[in-house]
Amino acid sequence: MKRIYSVLVENRAGVLCKVAGLFWRRCFNIDSLAVGETDDPTVSHMIIVSSGEQHTLEQIEKQLNKKLDVIKVKTFGESEAVSRELMLIKVKYNRDNRRDIMENCSIMGAQIIDMSKNLMTIQICDTPDRVQMFLNTFRSISIVEITRTGTLAVPKCQDV
Repeated sequence: MKRIYSVLVENRAGVLCKVAGLFWRRCFNIDSLAVGETDDPTVSHMIIVSSGEQHTLEQIEKQLNKKLDVIKVKTFGESEAVSRELMLIKVKYNRDNRRDIMENCSIMGAQIIDMSKNLMTIQICDTPDRVQMFLNTFRSISIVEITRTGTLAVPKCQDV
């Protein structure tokens, strides 16, 4: 079972280390972690995706709320969120597979952002599942380098 934690923290040195230390000490799993400054430069927003049993996921929320640097914790499931992930992938290409790569990018909504004589850098921003699906289509091609952000998520909009 996966859970998304939206955590507002004070934007100070060492806060990320304290939060990561909480997961390390208690052997909680972090599937993904993304941190960025909010519109208030004194506050950062962490999106932590973790998986485990229900009891473990509840403990994570309780432990996060105990941290002094934590301002607010919201949790939600994957189905309750709008999630995105960014991936940059560099692949080797040749005359034989160039068109297939370009068609695949077009179908999945990816963009070719850099090219050389035999290398191509592709960008895709989509749900984590679709990013993984896109990556799987390149397993038969020579992948040179991959870099991915963690999952970013916000709860789905609900009319009041």
